[in-house]
Amino acid sequence: MIHRGAPLFEFDKRVAGTLKTNLSNSKIVGIDESGRGPWAGPVLACAVYLPVGFFHPEIADSKLIPPKKRTDIYKTLIENAPWAIGIVDVDLIDSLNIARATHLAMKKALEKLILQYPQVKPDLILIDGLPLPKLGSFNQKSIVKGDRISASIAAASIIAKVERDKIMDHYDKNYPLYGFKKHKGYGTKLHANKLKELGPSPLHRKSFSPVLTALKKHHAHQ
Repeated sequence: MIHRGAPLFEFDKRVAGTLKTNLSNSKIVGIDESGRGPWAGPVLACAVYLPVGFFHPEIADSKLIPPKKRTDIYKTLIENAPWAIGIVDVDLIDSLNIARATHLAMKKALEKLILQYPQVKPDLILIDGLPLPKLGSFNQKSIVKGDRISASIAAASIIAKVERDKIMDHYDKNYPLYGFKKHKGYGTKLHANKLKELGPSPLHRKSFSPVLTALKKHHAHQ
């Protein structure tokens, strides 16, 4: 049987083999974000360390996994791997811009992971996306579409996605008219229609052009 997760674990193993530390002791931490693109809600990042010997045959980019299966993998991950999340809320996203807010969320996740699990001292941090400023004193490597290449990054993408979805489901109870449970803040047709009809909520990112446009129109009609 071919496991789609196997090449991702093999990649991490090859990377670990290039480190100066003993392969069996090498610690690679994967970091990925969820919520960079939505018009509403926080941006969230996850840092996760997959212990040596851990394997899951269906680890993949979270966007390629159906929701129920993604939740099942998430449960396995949080029970077997040290992990932590960093969250940056809407006000700070609007203040910093989304790129800097995402970097901050990743930094928070890494710091929290190391604080909660002192035994996890990364020999290398693998980050999804384009190169970023240093998150700390550790060696780090950015990989474009890393959640389809590295098991550690893919695992982080799964945890980040599920954790952020849970936050947006909670917000749906506070702002039920916007449909956050359905679109999670992303720019769907439903979301666009609700934004046009209701105007922005406190959860909306005023620095994003569709939200700013809706805000101006809403004020104009008041």
